[in-house]
This record gives sequence, structure tokens and C-alpha cells, in this order.
Amino acid sequence: MATTTDATGAGATDALGYEQARDELIDVVRRLEAGGTTLEESLALWERGEALAKLCRRWLEGARARLDAALAEEETATKPPAEG
Repeated sequence: MATTTDATGAGATDALGYEQARDELIDVVRRLEAGGTTLEESLALWERGEALAKLCRRWLEGARARLDAALAEEETATKPPAEG
């Protein structure tokens, strides 16, 4: 995956693996819930969290597609040949 940087400094999300993105997202949510940040910091954290959530969603969708393909391939391989 490519590395990107946006104007908010939320860059490099695409370079993260699923577990890294998930762990960072958890940290972002904890920081937002704890409060004590300025409005600007809160907005930057929220934008980072949105980018991380999107990345996690893409990883999960990719994993689902791979599982579906593997299951379909297995199903095709185990079906008895059609009579005819």
C-alpha cells in the first residue's frame, strides 16, 4: 500500500498493517474520550481516526474477499461432477 500525507498530518495510514491501524485507532479514541485537548487537536485526532477506520475497513473487506474466494474455490473442488 502507498504512503500518503494529507494537510492535517494524518499521513502514512496506507503504510500501516491492520493491527497497527487498529491499535492506533484505539489510542485515538481513548485520547478523544479522555478530553483535555484543544479544539484543533481534537479535530486532528478525529480526522486521523476517520482515516484509520477507513484503512481498517479496507483491510477487513480485503480479508473477506480472500475468504470468500477460498471458500468458493473449495466448494467447486469438492462438488461431484454433474451427470449428463
